Amino acid sequence: MGSLFRSEKMCLAQLYLQSETAYSCISELGELGLVQFRDLNPDVNAFQRRFVNEVRRCDEMERKIRFLEREFLKDNIPIVDDGENPPAPLPKEMTELEDELEKLENEMKEVNTNQEAIKRSYLELIEMKHVLRQASYFFEEVDRRQIRDEEGLNQTLNLGFITGVIPRSKVYGFERILWRACRGNVFMRYTDIPEPFEDPYTGEEVDKCVFIVFFQGDRLKGRVKKIGESLRAVIYPCPERASERLSTCEGISRRIADMKHVLKETDDHRAQVLERVAQHLRIWNIKVRKIKAIYHTLNLFTINQKCLIAECWCPTSNLDDIQAALRKGEELSGSAVPSILQVVYTKDEPPTYNKTSKISSAFQGMVDAYGIADYREVNPAPFTIITFPFLFAVMFGDMGHGLIMFLFALWMVIYEKRLEKFSNSEFWVMLYGGRYIMFFMGLFSIYTGLLYNECFSRSLNLFGSSWNVSAMNYTDELTNPNVKFLTLDPARPGVMRGSHGEDYPNVTSTPYYYGIDPVWQFANNKITFLNSYKMKGSVIIGITHMVFGIVLSLFNYVHFKKYLNIGTIFVPQMLFILSIFGYLVFMIIYKWIAWTAAESKEAPSLLIGLINMFMFTTPTRAAHTLLYDGQQTVQIILVGVAAICVPWMLLVKPCVIYQRHKRRIVRAPSSIEDGIDESENAPIIVNELQPSYGAVGESTTFPQDDDEEPFDMMEIMIHQMIETIEYCLSCISHTASYLRLWALSLAHSELSEVLWTMVMHMGLSWPGIIGAFLNFFIFWGFATLTVGILLGMEGLSAFLHALRLHWVEFQDKFYSGEGYQFEPFSFQLIVEGKLEDE
Repeated sequence: MGSLFRSEKMCLAQLYLQSETAYSCISELGELGLVQFRDLNPDVNAFQRRFVNEVRRCDEMERKIRFLEREFLKDNIPIVDDGENPPAPLPKEMTELEDELEKLENEMKEVNTNQEAIKRSYLELIEMKHVLRQASYFFEEVDRRQIRDEEGLNQTLNLGFITGVIPRSKVYGFERILWRACRGNVFMRYTDIPEPFEDPYTGEEVDKCVFIVFFQGDRLKGRVKKIGESLRAVIYPCPERASERLSTCEGISRRIADMKHVLKETDDHRAQVLERVAQHLRIWNIKVRKIKAIYHTLNLFTINQKCLIAECWCPTSNLDDIQAALRKGEELSGSAVPSILQVVYTKDEPPTYNKTSKISSAFQGMVDAYGIADYREVNPAPFTIITFPFLFAVMFGDMGHGLIMFLFALWMVIYEKRLEKFSNSEFWVMLYGGRYIMFFMGLFSIYTGLLYNECFSRSLNLFGSSWNVSAMNYTDELTNPNVKFLTLDPARPGVMRGSHGEDYPNVTSTPYYYGIDPVWQFANNKITFLNSYKMKGSVIIGITHMVFGIVLSLFNYVHFKKYLNIGTIFVPQMLFILSIFGYLVFMIIYKWIAWTAAESKEAPSLLIGLINMFMFTTPTRAAHTLLYDGQQTVQIILVGVAAICVPWMLLVKPCVIYQRHKRRIVRAPSSIEDGIDESENAPIIVNELQPSYGAVGESTTFPQDDDEEPFDMMEIMIHQMIETIEYCLSCISHTASYLRLWALSLAHSELSEVLWTMVMHMGLSWPGIIGAFLNFFIFWGFATLTVGILLGMEGLSAFLHALRLHWVEFQDKFYSGEGYQFEPFSFQLIVEGKLEDE
């Protein structure tokens, strides 16, 4: 499995880069995406680093790009995305890009300013036109009330008036405030403007009203104006005479027509500018993000008078690729001085880097969510690709439901390029990211559904039932009209068909070819039979899964040269679980093979047998309580082995470590001279010897660790006691935890059957045309409930339980998950938003 089984071998390397080539070299390393740089200036403030001014310039360019993007969104103009991935521009091109963005920003701001001014003027003209039109109706109403004469209001009662426009939401408050502030000495009328107005600043639509207020005296006039302005009312002048209003309205109509033409030309110019920018905006954004990432990376380096020095983690298998990228960067910068790459040997733990594909990345992410594997620790992801969907399918086993999930995942896999940017919602991103997980879950669910013979809770008669109904001889049940289901008894003679398909009681029976016989669908004791079948299957699967996890721990011990753990941890753990729970699996399988259906009622109980095993009782063969001869002797031996394994796990390793510690103290001088460290807790050099690149430091030495932790035997004993107790108890609790496979499978099956009986069966019971009509609507209700409850809720429940079984019951046996992720400096991850550029 290569790097899937273990993470890639990593090494710590030093880079010596010339100042004029550093930018190009880092740019090429970013395109390669295989180097994780370390911060060599942890105590230096971010605002005091060498390239902080360049980073600020990039921030300013990003601000301008975001400004342009908002303009695109405002006009609903799509940004062109042709998939091009331009390289990071050279520093001299950065100035050109900066000038281009500055020019576009100023141009767009000028266009926006002119457009807002024109829209504001246009809006004022429209509002004034409505004011003039509505003022005539207001004056006619006043005439009818005999408040003014034909020549003018001032000639009769000497009243003044103010006209304007106010937002519709403010008009009621305006009227009440005027009445109270003016003590009822005003007369106000208003009417709604039918079409909404677009706010030139925010672009939102606002409903407005035309109003007119009659008053007497300049004091009330000033008060009305102040109240109107406070409520965002706009006051417009309105001639008193009808002839003047008509001529003014005609002039405004001509100005509105001219303003429309100017506004259209302004919009066309704005659209042309945005369309020109649309071809380049995405590329500019990528270039700016790459430039910013390069300067952020350069800020991690130490700088002397001649060169920049960097430290980075990188895969040892890609050192040649990294060196080639550095040479390419030197060629682009035109420098004749080569960059230097050399490996540094260290005791620091390297990051964990697992190379993944489209299929394995989702499963790797699921494992990493629990914890990042230690460096070179066994990676559970390749095994999870098979075991996770299988455990899910054991709980979700239904051919129909699995087929729906499989087809949905297959659709996402086939059209993954089109669906990649279909939606930015978190729910869709989660579904799309787990498309391969769903693909395998649906595929395995079809398999287990075929094994359970369940398709939307119904059984399929694919191979013909192997039961002979006539031989059952259920006279009482068959003659009783209230009995809808029969109780199946495989122990009755003649109920299984012979090899020729006829009734031969004395001929070897031919069972159903694969899975559960469909006749069990009509049995009263169906749940009793399936309970026993699924519960024992869950125990077998769970114990096998846990034993496999213990076997994987052996690979870790061998790889890290912890040979002491093999004899003191792996062997007793394996003997303990096999002597008790492995023996339980043996009894289940042996009982299936050795005891026939005719003897099933006399077969011993496995639960009672397991209790007798620890109680050391001696049942007799005549009472049919033994599976095989010599069972009691075997069980006593197995219990003894399990009992020996507990002090073996608890005491042997601490005693060996204590003896090694004593020998190290006695032989300390000779051990130092020979370079031997026999301590189990001695630090492990995880970096294999690698050749140095360049001319610096050809003879690199291992750093020495001067600080040695004091030996504490009590701490070791307490730790080993906790590990022993935890393992012994977990063998019991984890085995019981796998019974969730049986419980959820039974719950899914029963819920599916209830849904079929209460919904679909009700529609199918209606005959004729009415039944066909009702079935159309009932089917869609059944489909909706199936997708929402059985696939959505039940599928999520089975997913979470399968995830828990892997994280706790399986990975607990061999996986520590205390490492840290390899996060390379990669332009691809930065552009995709999977890695921050700072």
